[in-house]
Amino acid sequence: MPELPDIELYLAGLRRRIVGRTLTRALVIGPALLRTVDPPLDAFENRRVTDVRRLGKRIVIAFEGEFFLVIHLMIAGRLRWEDGAAIRRPARPGGRSRLEQARFAFDNGRLSITEAGTRKRATLHAVAGTAALAAHDPGGIEPLECSVEAFAQALRATNRTLKRSLTDPATVSGIGNAYSDEILHRARLSPIALTGRLDDESIARLHAAMVAVLREWTDRLQAQFGERFPGAGEVTAFRPEMAVHGRFGKLCPACGTAVKRIVRAENEVNYCPRCQTGGRVLADRSLSRLLKGDWPDRIEDWEGGVD
Repeated sequence: MPELPDIELYLAGLRRRIVGRTLTRALVIGPALLRTVDPPLDAFENRRVTDVRRLGKRIVIAFEGEFFLVIHLMIAGRLRWEDGAAIRRPARPGGRSRLEQARFAFDNGRLSITEAGTRKRATLHAVAGTAALAAHDPGGIEPLECSVEAFAQALRATNRTLKRSLTDPATVSGIGNAYSDEILHRARLSPIALTGRLDDESIARLHAAMVAVLREWTDRLQAQFGERFPGAGEVTAFRPEMAVHGRFGKLCPACGTAVKRIVRAENEVNYCPRCQTGGRVLADRSLSRLLKGDWPDRIEDWEGGVD
């Protein structure tokens, strides 16, 4: 799932291309994508884009008249931009990619939502008014804006594992499976440490790690792509420069210990036992009772849900 650094990469690309531009035609192809029809999608046509912003892990395209398209890419959804696409009705169905779920034609190009895989989880909501838009905000604090004190308050509001708290959009905004692994490794904290048992020093260390990791990766991706819009395969949760996420069995860059993992249902957690758990390997079977209520079985629940 695209997380905060990836969403910011998309936002930068979209701002350069569609802010100030007019939507000439909108077409939804995938029957599971569009979740609301009030206002109807054709009501957005001939409206100018005024802003593009992030709402948790959602991308919001704002149009004049307080009309908003809210896109949640979930696990396999991606955006594709084509410069100079014809300003006319999209091509006949036979000319579309099988991954394409929606097309938005502007007066300077075309934006598509694509989604790989057979399970279609990505969502598109068309809403009018700021109150309707606010209903899509999960409510988590902004990780790059919150103080240590606000972060501590959010974590201690419930006694849960750190992994779950960081990825819960109602607690922290924009962080998912990949960057939570990286943040916890940077902070040298166990993914199953309980928030209710963290001392002030540990929370301050976690906050500093969160800010550093997210800023570093946001800057890294922006520098890597520059003004180029990322291709679908270039927005990924698995990058070779990451310390532990997706690196099971490979060596931790900090201490040289083999990276371990916890696998439960559709979710996988990667960690370094030397850096994060005092040398202890966290066995999946022994954790099942602890994680039963704190480790959702459905990826939708883990990654922010669908509406």
